[in-house]
Amino acid sequence: MALTPEQLLEKRPVNRARVDAHKERMRGEVRAYRLRELREQLGLTQEQLAQRIGVGQRQVSKIENGDLDSARISTVRKYVEAVGGDLVIEYVAGDSRLQVA
Repeated sequence: MALTPEQLLEKRPVNRARVDAHKERMRGEVRAYRLRELREQLGLTQEQLAQRIGVGQRQVSKIENGDLDSARISTVRKYVEAVGGDLVIEYVAGDSRLQVA
């Protein structure tokens, strides 16, 4: 006999913190993949972009793999500008938003 959704949740409760962490990780991967797409649309290799912004190819690879914790804001800004965009940093608290940079 099949379980109802309620029975299934009772038997195997959802770990909301784990789900939220996974969602955030996935969002980061999607953003990083989009940066890679932008670079590729310009016909640039990671090495070429790295030379343009003054970092090593490994740093570009890390950014494109979503590892922004070790990247400097200035490096991410240069990357975004090199692919034709502007970096915006916001402070968000509830409904309040403040553009910081």
